[in-house]
Amino acid sequence: MVDHPRARKLADRIQEIVARMLDTRIKDPRLGFVTVTDVRVTGDLQHASVFYTVLGDEAAREDSAAALASATGVIRSEVGRQTGVRLTPTLEFVLDAVPDTAAHLEDALRVAAQRDAEVAALAASAQYAGEIDPYRHPVEDDDDGSDEG
Repeated sequence: MVDHPRARKLADRIQEIVARMLDTRIKDPRLGFVTVTDVRVTGDLQHASVFYTVLGDEAAREDSAAALASATGVIRSEVGRQTGVRLTPTLEFVLDAVPDTAAHLEDALRVAAQRDAEVAALAASAQYAGEIDPYRHPVEDDDDGSDEG
């Protein structure tokens, strides 16, 4: 049976260790401003996916990915030393797509708001295609209702 709280605790600990190592011990010049956003560990505690974001353009992302790939062994040995688990999980660094997705959603919301404003402006100046009240009403007599005749 999978021990989910234990996997979550190990994932949190791995996130702390990796973030600290990237900040203090890994001195690769290709490594940009990297933020570890999440770590997910499999139920058997054998594999950890480390999600990260990089501040900068596509070239900075590629350089940071190469730096992380070359430093994986050092980071994994430090994770094994600090966590004390019997089998150190393998590490996989995955570029987190959350910032790109958030930017795409913000653009879509901005365009939708702009279109809503255009529709509201058109609705404010709109006129009826026919009469204002298209329903039939009984004909009202102009006289006062007295029968003189």
